[in-house]
Amino acid sequence: MSTNSVMELARQGMTVAMMVTMPILAVALFTGLLVSVLQAVTQIQEMTLTFVPKIIGAGIVLVGMGGWMLTTIVRFVAVCFEHAGRVGL
Repeated sequence: MSTNSVMELARQGMTVAMMVTMPILAVALFTGLLVSVLQAVTQIQEMTLTFVPKIIGAGIVLVGMGGWMLTTIVRFVAVCFEHAGRVGL
């Protein structure tokens, strides 16, 4: 296995990790921003108010995009196993 193929596999791994985690992180970010603005406007400083909407949003994203996320990860793992099988050749 050459250095180029290892670097390409590492690049693909980072790309897959970002693609899979980005929807959840984006929803958590924008939900947190929205809740923060709401707290600033209403002057409600409840700490648990920030966590519950983020968890609900992340759950909705997982339900909606979980199949795609799982398929993407499985495809990448199959590529990794294919490369691992060629190492002994």
